[in-house]
Amino acid sequence: MVATTKAGIRPHNANLGLEHRYRALLEGPEPTTEAWLEEQLRLARALSDDRPDDPGLLPQWADNHAGRVASEHTAYLEQRRQGGPRRFFANRAHALWFLQQVAPTKAVDGAWLHGALWHWQDPRFHGLIRTFLEELGDGDPRCNHVLIYQRLLSRLGCLQEPSLDPARYLQGALQLALGQHCERFLPEVIGYNLGYEQPPLRLLITTHELAELGIDAHYFQLHVTIDNAASGHARRAVESFTELVRDERPSFYERVRHGYRLNDLGIDTPSLIASFDLQAELLGALERKRIYGQCMHSDRCRLQGRTINQWLAEPGAMPDFLDALQVQGWIKRDTDPRQSRLWSLIEGPVAAMFGVFDAYEKQLWHDWIAGDWQGAEIRRVPQAADMAALIEAMAGNRHATPQGLHATRAFIQATGLMQGGLY
Repeated sequence: MVATTKAGIRPHNANLGLEHRYRALLEGPEPTTEAWLEEQLRLARALSDDRPDDPGLLPQWADNHAGRVASEHTAYLEQRRQGGPRRFFANRAHALWFLQQVAPTKAVDGAWLHGALWHWQDPRFHGLIRTFLEELGDGDPRCNHVLIYQRLLSRLGCLQEPSLDPARYLQGALQLALGQHCERFLPEVIGYNLGYEQPPLRLLITTHELAELGIDAHYFQLHVTIDNAASGHARRAVESFTELVRDERPSFYERVRHGYRLNDLGIDTPSLIASFDLQAELLGALERKRIYGQCMHSDRCRLQGRTINQWLAEPGAMPDFLDALQVQGWIKRDTDPRQSRLWSLIEGPVAAMFGVFDAYEKQLWHDWIAGDWQGAEIRRVPQAADMAALIEAMAGNRHATPQGLHATRAFIQATGLMQGGLY
């Protein structure tokens, strides 16, 4: 999933771009990393945090955090039961976009704790080491967190790495850098671990809404359970801090807080999710594709007097191209995509353009065409579904009738229990 720089080429520029630095750190130690980490910590020091000034109050702080998240999650679930819309993902394309945006961080899961392994003979470090080993799945490929995420992207047809904003590589680079310089930045590693391992509300919402959209949420559900504040990584992070901070000077705790704040550098997850623009993503995909398709179409097919090849040959013409597809009736917005001629050309094994668009690009097309139709269907189902009637209609002697098939679809929409498949 993650590309690397060419073997033997080691960058030495202190002003490395974030993606370049991330890829360099994937290969191993990078000579300007300590200075870069110091700069990131300088930025973090200017931030605030919710940590108690008295380090002895940290266990209570962690318990309060867990209680607050649980209460907020209960309120979220009740809102959804009352027919409220999803809070994060407007549609499946939105969710697939998010999974690709955070992939650079997920590809180095646990990396910030790598340096703790050198202290394997010191029992004070065993909590951090145990956490790191569990991120690695204890060597079992079925349980290794990075491999779980890679398999998720592969099943979704999103394994091919997209072009990302360089800022998407910041947290991954921080994690790699902390792991490679644990001796120099031990307090900051402890603080970063404290922040990263406290399960946030966004994790619970993400897990719920991915499953509702038919996306395997195992990776996220795993972190809900393994990071739990009672006995999981969140609790272990507090216990490790207590062990390692004992007898240290007050300046040690101050550095721990700075490491904690490193988690807040860059865009936060809810803001990232809210930045998704479906039409902009579709236009971006078409602009990337057009250079490959500008000589591949017959001149018999024309839109508003221009051939498809002519449309695709012009940089920046894709917004007008989408408009032309609608004017000519190839696309019917805010309706079932199956009613649009274009969709029949790109979806299905006998479609004329089969294979032209990957799974994510087809999802963009589907959700852009569906528009309000898709949202209206999803909103109506929780409000209108009488679960008892649906279940009765799905009985073994009735589920193959038209009414039974309709009830099956409504049940899946209402419960979010769809498994696999696209759209």
